[in-house]
Amino acid sequence: MATFLLVLEDFMLPCLNKKLFGIDCPGCGLQRSVGLLIKGDFTAAFHMYPAIYSIIVLLLFLISGIFVKTKYDNFIKIFLIVSNAVIIAGSYILKMNHLIH
Repeated sequence: MATFLLVLEDFMLPCLNKKLFGIDCPGCGLQRSVGLLIKGDFTAAFHMYPAIYSIIVLLLFLISGIFVKTKYDNFIKIFLIVSNAVIIAGSYILKMNHLIH
């Protein structure tokens, strides 16, 4: 397992926005956060990318929605998407203002 994790880190894509313009994009840290989740470092994953857990909830709901339909399916999807957008935008603004790392 440790070998797999080392190989996984070797294949992470660099942020094109950061390479070209020198600033982070709203998605910076997502790959590293997933890597930290795989390693079991849940707190560091959240600090790396605060929206990681809300994205996982959204993805699980979207996948389960393929098999199971609920009465409020569209409302829940819209709520999860909007809440993810707010978390991503909020953490990006805080990061750009150097309030979080």
